[in-house]
Amino acid sequence: MDSASSSSKCSECPKRQNDNGCNSAAQYFDVYGSKGKADVIYKATPADSTLTLQDIQGLVTWVIGDGLMPSWVFVKNKPLIRKVILLHIPGLDAALYMSHSGLLSALKKCCGTPKPALALRCQFYLDELETIDALLTCKVKRKRGEVDPRPMPPIQAIRQGNNFILANIKDLPFPIHYYTLSKKQLEENGYFLNLPGVITTLPSPSGSPLHEILALDCEMCVTTEGFELTRITLVDVEGEVVLDKLVKPFNNILDYNTSGITGEMLNDVTTTLGDIQEDFLKLVNKETILVGHSLENDLLALKISHELVIDTAILYKHRPGGYKTALRVLSRKFLSREIQASGNGHDSSEDAKAAMDLALLKIINGPDFGSPPQLTRRKLVSVLHQNGKTCSLIDDISILRKYSDELCNTIPVASDSEALSKAIKQVKNDKVSFIWTRFTSLFSYFQKQAQDVERLQYRVAEVISSLTCKKKSARAAISYGSVSSELTDILSGINDKVQKLHNALPNNSLLIISTGHGDTAIVQRLRKLLKEDKEKKISREEVVKALGELQARAEVALCFASVKH
Repeated sequence: MDSASSSSKCSECPKRQNDNGCNSAAQYFDVYGSKGKADVIYKATPADSTLTLQDIQGLVTWVIGDGLMPSWVFVKNKPLIRKVILLHIPGLDAALYMSHSGLLSALKKCCGTPKPALALRCQFYLDELETIDALLTCKVKRKRGEVDPRPMPPIQAIRQGNNFILANIKDLPFPIHYYTLSKKQLEENGYFLNLPGVITTLPSPSGSPLHEILALDCEMCVTTEGFELTRITLVDVEGEVVLDKLVKPFNNILDYNTSGITGEMLNDVTTTLGDIQEDFLKLVNKETILVGHSLENDLLALKISHELVIDTAILYKHRPGGYKTALRVLSRKFLSREIQASGNGHDSSEDAKAAMDLALLKIINGPDFGSPPQLTRRKLVSVLHQNGKTCSLIDDISILRKYSDELCNTIPVASDSEALSKAIKQVKNDKVSFIWTRFTSLFSYFQKQAQDVERLQYRVAEVISSLTCKKKSARAAISYGSVSSELTDILSGINDKVQKLHNALPNNSLLIISTGHGDTAIVQRLRKLLKEDKEKKISREEVVKALGELQARAEVALCFASVKH
């Protein structure tokens, strides 16, 4: 800092800046006094404007990071903020809050009037994980002169990095589990789970899988009963083949397709699908990450269900129109490697190695590898750690795996009560500057309700009645008048937990509550009903009407922000 700037006043406080800047609350007590107060002041915005999830996250990075000042809010005496707590309560949309504000009085009492926030559109983002990702990752501009990372020659680029990846996970931009598909992504992309005749991978007896990550590719041919397995290959992270076997289909072969398999190759083969399943389950545990390209087809041929999947067809951006990019195209573009070019069909060993190498390029370089170079994505906690802040993430283990880093306090929990207890402990820790946690009971309730056919019918009827009712007050009564005792208990429980968390906060702590979205579970369920061909108990016309209304409600979330005094 030059002499002119070092003598200038800080825009956040009346004290002159020193060479260390002005991000320590303690050094300003002589200016503000021991009873100095920070405060949240909403800026005047257009009446029809709503926040985005990035706006909410931006408040965090501005207050305790090096982010830009938000356009929607100002924090008076910002340097006095000792810690920031970001509490996520998925499922609580604006309509539900307004109709049950009496049950949720602590939110307004502790945090004031909320601001409306635009959820990720339900039409495209139906997964709660997408919302969490928007809150816990930052898109930052690349530094001037910094280039988009491109691979070295493929073998050197990837093979030199293997030990680095698995032994030193702290050096990765994001943990390996960040790239695995969520349950909703598995469902939407044709991955089948828990179906009759399908076996499931089992937990490792030792608790640690034999292989942390393997790439899978299968070759199939067309038989009298459809596609059947003819070859399976598993490749480890070093590019070494750990399983490669031909398989005799149970039924007569009609077409060898593009499998690269011939009748002569299968003449002496006696290995059956059952034999291969047995071999596969010895190598692939429930904790193993499977890599592949459109792996749902390979697992279907194996009749095996597995949940930890990195799918390179989804990992790399789709082409315009939503079409997935072919493996050979990705291999040529990012690995400088020609595959499937022999004219003799596919080679499962070649394809598995290509899929593994493509996955490793993303893992090494970060999720934005291969995208336009203007922005890069980083974990929020990593951005805050770079500014000397200590962070605690309190959530389900699957979330911690994706969004924590080696400096973060990671605290796994399995219930809202446990999340509250751990959060209260962390807010009392003077060394912790940022705390994230979720209360998931409302979201879980909506997920369960969406699977109840009778309840779904009743909910659709309620919405249709509200749409046809002329009086606004009557519409609200119809839409929200039949609240179950279970929902009442859940809302009251959330209210009590927010109050307890607020009571535990030290003075000048910033509490941000983001609801992210409303009841997306019912939106997902109704969309699925429209796609199903079987006879429906609810007419298509009613489903379409209810879907539009419920989606519109679910997309208006809330943001509360206040400083504890």
